[in-house]
Amino acid sequence: MLLQSPYSLTWGYNVYVKIVSFNAFGTSVTSVEGFGAVLLTYPDAPMYLVETVTSRTTTSVSFSWSNGVSNGGAAIIDYRISYD
Repeated sequence: MLLQSPYSLTWGYNVYVKIVSFNAFGTSVTSVEGFGAVLLTYPDAPMYLVETVTSRTTTSVSFSWSNGVSNGGAAIIDYRISYD
């Protein structure tokens, strides 16, 4: 079920939920608190890409960068480097 809310939720935060059921005969008791949902999104792009000139050879180059401001709520596990 998609939960839409007027609240502003922050990416990477845990979400804790309680649910009540309704039918024609009445309302259930409130469920125990559920947890484990995390608001996730894509990470921000790396920043400050710089060539490490002192490591340059005729067959390779080296770069360094800083992580983006947000990891999207989960650890970054890999980078894909493309070149032309």
